[in-house]
Amino acid sequence: MSAVFNFTFVPWFRSVAPYIHLHRGKTFVVGIAGEAIAAGKLQHLAQDLALIQSMGVKIVLVHGFRPQVNEQLAAKGHEAKYSHGMRITDSVALDCAQEAAGQLRYEIEAAFSQGLPNTPMAGSTVRVISGNFITARPVGIVDGVDFKHSGLVRKVDTAGIKRTLDFGAMVLLSPFGFSPTGEAFNLTMEEVATSVAIELQADKLIFLTEIPGIRTSPDQPEGEDNPIDTELPLAAAEKLLVSLPNPTQPTDTAFYLQHCVKACKSGVERSHILPFAVDGALLLEIYVHDGIGTMVIDEKLESLREATADDVGGILQLIAPFEKDGTLVKRDRTEIERDADHYTVIEHDGVIFGCAALYPYPEAKTAEMAALTVSPHSQSQGDGERILKRIEQRARGMGLTSIFVLTTRTMHWFIKRGFVQVDPDWLPEARKRKYNINRKSLVLVKNL
Repeated sequence: MSAVFNFTFVPWFRSVAPYIHLHRGKTFVVGIAGEAIAAGKLQHLAQDLALIQSMGVKIVLVHGFRPQVNEQLAAKGHEAKYSHGMRITDSVALDCAQEAAGQLRYEIEAAFSQGLPNTPMAGSTVRVISGNFITARPVGIVDGVDFKHSGLVRKVDTAGIKRTLDFGAMVLLSPFGFSPTGEAFNLTMEEVATSVAIELQADKLIFLTEIPGIRTSPDQPEGEDNPIDTELPLAAAEKLLVSLPNPTQPTDTAFYLQHCVKACKSGVERSHILPFAVDGALLLEIYVHDGIGTMVIDEKLESLREATADDVGGILQLIAPFEKDGTLVKRDRTEIERDADHYTVIEHDGVIFGCAALYPYPEAKTAEMAALTVSPHSQSQGDGERILKRIEQRARGMGLTSIFVLTTRTMHWFIKRGFVQVDPDWLPEARKRKYNINRKSLVLVKNL
């Protein structure tokens, strides 16, 4: 194994490890569009889901079958009919849906049974259990349109699903439900996945879809200046949804977004829209800081707060590379433990991605901001400015009139944010005595 591989793998694995720990024991509901299976993505998706489950995540998998049913209908010379974004399921369409669901269930179970050598599933045993977990009711007649055998979720057997998950199996659900009298109804994958996630109060609802996510300007064409919005707060998602036309196709912006909003409003903290076209999209979204698709959340994941003694390890890990290359002055663990309450941190899913310390000099009405650091994984996203603003607020709260920094490499960043260079003699007497002449740090001051 090459030294280059070792050099890249070790820091990568260390960056992923906190997410492995974080998600262990959590419940994810994953909805896979039938288009993903039609596009030949099932094998890799099964391997990724098996890998995720092997790291302690409980998974409920809901598959769609829109293109498969349409293919069956076309083979029988029968037209597919839709209204209000839902299929009108007549008796022929119901037969086609049952055939498609049976075939897909077989293919999915087969995909999870292949513990092939030299694959992520090597030696794995994934139990996939399906059953009549969904009770349904008819859609009925809406705006004069009779939806016939199309249905909506009436009830979810949460106790049965939880028992199956606790047994260590993956739960597989087809978009079908049955009435108490045994009548079958064709449901949508999106509604089944959303309803199950809400009833289970799942930790995540994830849709693998035809679209890459929600762009920052949904009404504008895709491009470098219109990237995917990776984190969409619930309030912003609701506002966006109101401005969008009612969706009729899965590729419409509001199609999956409406289900993500519904789930988040009902207690599912995080809902995701991912592109199945990107290999490993599930792994990238779950185990990488910024993810790959759009995540709708009912609160900001990044927490800007004052540090505690429990954060010392995270702070040390964050600043270590910058101390090593000389950007920051070396600080030992004892010093940081002693001064933990001086630090402000940005935490994301239990991982510290930014920090800074504030050391006041009340006699001079000023304070030093030290060890301002943002992880390379989240730079250029405004975290440095957020920390700076919090430090300024803390300093004002102490009745101070300025803050200063000592830097050798990042003077331009501070100057752009209102700092001006002064002579080292400006420093408070107590700080002047600790000034390292050999380091030749610039002193920059900002009036509050």
